[in-house]
Amino acid sequence: MESFYRRNANNELDIHLHAGQARAFESKKRFVVVLAGTQSGKTSFGPFWLHREILERGAGDYMVVAPTYKILSKKALPEFKRLFEDMLQLGTYKTQKAVFEFSEDGCRRTFGDDWANEKIPTNVHFGHAQDPDSLESATAKAAWLDEAGQNKFKLGSWEAILRRLSLSMGRVLITTTPYNLGWLKQKLYDPWKAGTDDTIDVVNFRSIDNPLFPREEFERARRTLPGWKFRMFYLGLFDRPAGLIYDCFKDEFRDGSIHTCPRFNIPKHWKRYVGVDFGGVNTAANFYARDPKSGVYYLYKVYFAGKRTAAEHAEAMLKGEPGLPAIAVGGSKSEGQWRREFRAGGLPLRRPAISSIDVGIDRVYGAHKTDRIMVFDDLDVYLDEKLTYSRVLDDNGEPTEKIADANSFHVMDAERYIMGFLMRPEKKKEKPKPQGPRSGDQRYKRSLRGKL
Repeated sequence: MESFYRRNANNELDIHLHAGQARAFESKKRFVVVLAGTQSGKTSFGPFWLHREILERGAGDYMVVAPTYKILSKKALPEFKRLFEDMLQLGTYKTQKAVFEFSEDGCRRTFGDDWANEKIPTNVHFGHAQDPDSLESATAKAAWLDEAGQNKFKLGSWEAILRRLSLSMGRVLITTTPYNLGWLKQKLYDPWKAGTDDTIDVVNFRSIDNPLFPREEFERARRTLPGWKFRMFYLGLFDRPAGLIYDCFKDEFRDGSIHTCPRFNIPKHWKRYVGVDFGGVNTAANFYARDPKSGVYYLYKVYFAGKRTAAEHAEAMLKGEPGLPAIAVGGSKSEGQWRREFRAGGLPLRRPAISSIDVGIDRVYGAHKTDRIMVFDDLDVYLDEKLTYSRVLDDNGEPTEKIADANSFHVMDAERYIMGFLMRPEKKKEKPKPQGPRSGDQRYKRSLRGKL
């Protein structure tokens, strides 16, 4: 699809923003989130916005980030190079370093002759969310994040980017189609919608708002796609996608209930329960406290860390706790060595009650369905995983048995271990078999046994 800018007969850059792009470009907020349909002109808009930021913020480092290297190399990078390298000829992209380096001439034309006095290098660093190190290498003045709504763009990547921007209070442009109900919705869209954060602006436009998008294709999608998919992928609106495993979890008030609540001090007499998922890089633990009156389990703490020994994990997990939990369950049934290490480190862990992942999921699902779990609403890592934990869809858009990116949901695994134990179905007590009265003849015969 053609871009919205090109060279005219006078070799000048001729720019034609459509209405949605113009709204995003004019926004002065620090965080600008473009939620838009497919082929709506969101990715091609990113380099244009970033160039304006570089003009305004001056020489230094900037960032472009995508969920994966594949998406970066196929979408964001070609669009960036088209503007910065081909059209404006500001420098060269260095593949080995994943950095676009402004040339001296490019810097002079961008920042003026005053730049010659200091000659501050200007670079645009490219990274992707699957390589955390690529997001920790620069102190940036602004960042463009393309397709940050995808499942592989985790909350931790967003937080790493904010750290790179913190010194300069750098601005962020996010251009994405909505893919799930994770951190992007919870940390940016929801506060914007509620009017509780005036640093955020959300701009929504549809695929058809791009004048180059075929009306026939838009109408075909409306007729043939499931409603949720059309709303998300062509209207750029959040919806609950098919395949969401915990689709009964209510993060917004509806149907008269909600499964999140503000933080409060847990009474000391409430019993505590912990589920642990082991890992050398990512170890997770969920801490629940049970209200003895209502029977509701309140999730009040999530532990998520790596590169520690089992003893160090145990010490960090238990810091601030009133004592050992009443019950702690950890790992799969085969991970006995991990449990022995944690026991030696001061946290005794039981084996899980079940080995089936699906049975564990069903027990957690049942707890949500019956309002047995309440979650403190500041537990971002948990909420992000809860609302992105999904099954792979088949070619017809129907959920399969396979869990998408299953090995990255450590908090969900920790929950499954402890709730799979706590939500065990009660065993039915067997009624004693009735012993009918014996007749006199039976008693007489029994009394003669061994005597005849």
